[in-house]
Amino acid sequence: MQSTALALISCEQVEGKIAYPEVPRYDAIIYCDLGIEPAWVPEQVKFIEAACRSSGIPFYILRSDLYRDYMKNFGVSRVSGMPFWTLDEEGKEGCINRRACTVDYKIVMIQKFVRYELLGYRPYQHLRPEDVGTHELHIGFSKEESKRSFPSKNRMFKNCYPLIDMGWERKECYRYNLEEWGLDSKASACLICPYHKNFFFQYIQRNFPSDYASVVDFDEMLARRQPGSALRNRVFLSRSRKRICELTSCDCNDAQTFEYRGRQLWNGF
Repeated sequence: MQSTALALISCEQVEGKIAYPEVPRYDAIIYCDLGIEPAWVPEQVKFIEAACRSSGIPFYILRSDLYRDYMKNFGVSRVSGMPFWTLDEEGKEGCINRRACTVDYKIVMIQKFVRYELLGYRPYQHLRPEDVGTHELHIGFSKEESKRSFPSKNRMFKNCYPLIDMGWERKECYRYNLEEWGLDSKASACLICPYHKNFFFQYIQRNFPSDYASVVDFDEMLARRQPGSALRNRVFLSRSRKRICELTSCDCNDAQTFEYRGRQLWNGF
């Protein structure tokens, strides 16, 4: 929802409507497909791609299959850190604070694509002086996600957060996408994100059975292949520390909403 707003604002700037000076005309708009997105995400991506095409902004899709890598390697070899919910043998609840999946499967993928594909660097080639800290990477975090913002560790890039600078929350992004572009947008976090509310899994079960089956397969894989390392607690996708297939209707009364024109709308998360 937020990154969609950034992309569409940039498309609007091309036409000379500089209503939001924090958002420039982008040299490239890049979407990372994690291989396990909710069914509505591809439709939103098509919408953005069409808007970019009309505005002359290059649009790229990168394949970075988090789902496949986890299904293959969890409990076997190193995988990117995900913020799973945990439960120890004594029933003590906890969580894994390390959330590296966004960086590993989005930020780093984009950085490599820009360096090697767009700027033409060769592997191990030193940075040219003119490329040090001069490339802005605009990330679609909104105001309520300010704590997720971080400076770039890559010498080539400067991370920027226009929506935070504009004071926009998710609801402002939704309003802009709908009222200016006619796009009824939802959150695009992958199906296996532990930060989903339980309502999300119930919604997927009722409306997208094949997506729900993939989530259940992933969750059951977590139960079967618990790694025998320092991570000894059981791990779960659900914040209720239950297997997804065991969630009840009572567990799922936690839909995350925001207000739009006097109504409470589910944000897709």
